[in-house]
Amino acid sequence: MRNKLMILEDLQELDLKSDGSQARIQDALSEIEALDGRLLEVKAAVEAKSAEIETIESERQTLEENLSVENANITRSEANLKGITTQKEYQAVNKEIASAKKLIIELEDQILQKITRLDELKTELTAMQEDLASLDRNLGAQKEEIQARIKSEEASVAVDAKARAEKAKSIPASILKRYEKLREARKGIAVVEARDGGCLGCNMHIPPQMYNNLYRGEELITCPHCSRILILKQVQDIV
Repeated sequence: MRNKLMILEDLQELDLKSDGSQARIQDALSEIEALDGRLLEVKAAVEAKSAEIETIESERQTLEENLSVENANITRSEANLKGITTQKEYQAVNKEIASAKKLIIELEDQILQKITRLDELKTELTAMQEDLASLDRNLGAQKEEIQARIKSEEASVAVDAKARAEKAKSIPASILKRYEKLREARKGIAVVEARDGGCLGCNMHIPPQMYNNLYRGEELITCPHCSRILILKQVQDIV
C-alpha cells in the first residue's frame, strides 16, 4: 500500500501541475479576450465617427437642395416681376424675393458650418483609422505571443496527461475514484503528508493508533478531520 500511496502522491503532483497549466491557459485566453475587446472598442469609435460624418454629409446635402430651391424661387419671382401690373403685387413679390435671399444667406452659412465640421471630422477619422491600424498590428503581435504560450502549456498538459495515465494504471479503481472525489472537494489537494503526529493538510492531531497504522503502511488511511489521504514519508518510531 505504501508504494501505491507514493504513486498517488506523484499523481497528485501531475494533477496540480496540470491545474496550473490549465489556469495559465485560461488567463492567457482572458488576455486575448481583453485585447479583442480593446480593439472592438476602437473599431466602434471609428464606426461612430464615420456615422457622424455620414449624418452631417446628409444634412449638408439637404441644405444644398434647399439652397437650390430658394435660388430657383428667386429666379422665378424675378421673372414674374416683369409681368406684374399692380404696385401691391410688385411689393408682395419683392417681399418674397427678400425673404428668399435672407434664407439663402442662412442656408449658405449653415452649409459652410457643415463643411467646416466635415473637414474636422474627416481629419479626426483619418487619425483614428491610423491609430486603429497601428493598434491592430500591435495587438496581433501580442496575441501571437500569447498563443505561443498557450501552445506551450497545452503541450505540457498533454505530456503530463500521458504520464498520469501510466501512473493511474498502478492505482486500484476504487482508490483512484476516492482520490478524485477528494481532489474535487479539497481544492485539488487529496493527498497530504502526516508528520509529528498531525495532518499537514488541516494541521489537526491524528489519534496515536491511527498514526501507528499509518507508519506500518499496510492500508489507506484518511485524516479523521479533513478526510484527505495520509502518507508518511519520514521513518519514525511507533507511538
